[in-house]
Amino acid sequence: MKLADIRKEYSLKSMEIDEVELNPLIQFKKWMAEAIKAEALEPNAMCLSTLGEDGFPNARIVLLKDLDDGFVFFTNYQSRKGIELENYPKASLTFFWPEIERQVRVIGNVTKISTEQSDAYFLSRPYSSQLGAWASPQSQEISGREILDSLQTEVEKKFLESPITRPPHWGGYRLLPHRVEFWQGRPSRLHDRLCFDRVGTSDWKIRRLAP
Repeated sequence: MKLADIRKEYSLKSMEIDEVELNPLIQFKKWMAEAIKAEALEPNAMCLSTLGEDGFPNARIVLLKDLDDGFVFFTNYQSRKGIELENYPKASLTFFWPEIERQVRVIGNVTKISTEQSDAYFLSRPYSSQLGAWASPQSQEISGREILDSLQTEVEKKFLESPITRPPHWGGYRLLPHRVEFWQGRPSRLHDRLCFDRVGTSDWKIRRLAP
């Protein structure tokens, strides 16, 4: 089969402006709950796009770990995305839930969350993931898998007799959205797109966009 011949018709639901919440974060929580109920594969997986020094965007899948007044995720501050967020603290997120034929795009400014919040989440992680955060020199070139195994062994020895703590180079970020777009698949590629733009500090303007 040719790639151009792969096609899926969307027809599960529709979306109208008078049916959605006035706050996109509340609307997002509703859609996330529906994605979880539909048993979407990793419903909190999102594509995080940052801007590199060469002007090219870099995208990768990370996991949403909290939703308060923004979208919270965690990573190594010294990784490529960490460095790019330090230089250009703006990013976009994309969620795609094919099981319910929906997509959400988010654009906003990114800041680090508090050390207390990062500590609390780190200590809630499985012990193996905690060790991995210490062991991996994320985004750096390594000669082989054995480097990671060696670093893992060193970290395990280090914390044999003392409680593990969060690495200073690892923690959380919060993306505060100024634009959120909800996409609902519809027949004949005439999809529903509703865009929320932040107005002031707490209000939002909703627009319908052509597909």
